[in-house]
Amino acid sequence: MSQSPDIQQILSSEDPQFREWIEEHHQCEARLSELSSKKEVSTDEELEEKTLKKRKLHLKDQMTDRIRSYEMQNATA
Repeated sequence: MSQSPDIQQILSSEDPQFREWIEEHHQCEARLSELSSKKEVSTDEELEEKTLKKRKLHLKDQMTDRIRSYEMQNATA
């Protein structure tokens, strides 16, 4: 998937939902970074961390699927 960065750039400029996924993915990363920098986390924060990790992975899967779909639709024979 050497073209993925280029495709990601195209999709982020042309596809509003893809852009939303990228933004949410970055928000998850930022919050996870905040949580991991804490010396102690509460039970609620541990649950939040697990939920964020799952959401981040789900978003990555969605973006990867969209990139693959784009590649398939724009493949040259």
